[in-house]
Amino acid sequence: MYRSNNILALIQPDSDGEKLLKQTLFFQQTLGMRIFIMHIIDKPNFFKKIFQADRVIEERKNAVHNQYHFIEKSLGEKVPEHLIIRIKSGKKLPVLISQSKKGGYEFMIIDKSESAGGLSRYETDKVISRSYCPVMTINKDNPVTDIKKIIIPVDISQTTKKKLLWATYFAKKYNAKIEIVSALNVNLSRGRSLVWKNAEQLKYLLHERGVGCEVKILKTQSEESHILIIDYIQKEKPGLVIIRTHQESNMSGTRIGKFVSEIVHGCTMPVFTVNRFMHPMPVDFEY
Repeated sequence: MYRSNNILALIQPDSDGEKLLKQTLFFQQTLGMRIFIMHIIDKPNFFKKIFQADRVIEERKNAVHNQYHFIEKSLGEKVPEHLIIRIKSGKKLPVLISQSKKGGYEFMIIDKSESAGGLSRYETDKVISRSYCPVMTINKDNPVTDIKKIIIPVDISQTTKKKLLWATYFAKKYNAKIEIVSALNVNLSRGRSLVWKNAEQLKYLLHERGVGCEVKILKTQSEESHILIIDYIQKEKPGLVIIRTHQESNMSGTRIGKFVSEIVHGCTMPVFTVNRFMHPMPVDFEY
């Protein structure tokens, strides 16, 4: 299967985009992938395309020029070879989903801070649930500078394979340890619970791949397990959170459930969401 070793990042040419660009480059430095910096402009209507074609072409050229200028100003240097500018027109959601399917990207980076001109919470959730590649959501106002610990929140019904592949990849790239976190009702015995057994299975598989891993089971009296897990994650301050979306999506794959959405938006650090599609791993991935 074709593997591109590329990342798509939705970055607008302004002060908010500059913060996201620098966080994106933090990941690029270690992962060594090419970054496609995409900016989405308004799509010209039929009348404009037919009767003002020259203006449409000029506006697109200006968008490309502005993006180059923005990156050079942000970095204080010429645009590096590993950064490729991509200008698309249309509405953000359809463009992002189309690019995730056709663009040949390992994963996509988007901002989840709901900044002006950026994606809303609703749009972010839609991108996560409909994207054909994994999505990393970043809060531009809470950058990470190192990844020594990765937390994987586990829901009782979640399967393991693809989430573990990406967890293995990031753990080995950053020499990070993994902590599997789940919530257990106080009335259940830890040793007899499905939550504990699932977490221990994940731990065993990661150890088999040479990745250090621990399990943390949180006791809860409430069904709102995500609240307890978010509080724990915020306290521990991992560099990255990885969560799987498949079991939280409805049958049409157009909506993620409350557990995933709350983890994505409740955690200030980057959250990497692994979806239901069988997507190739990066070229340098090793078990």
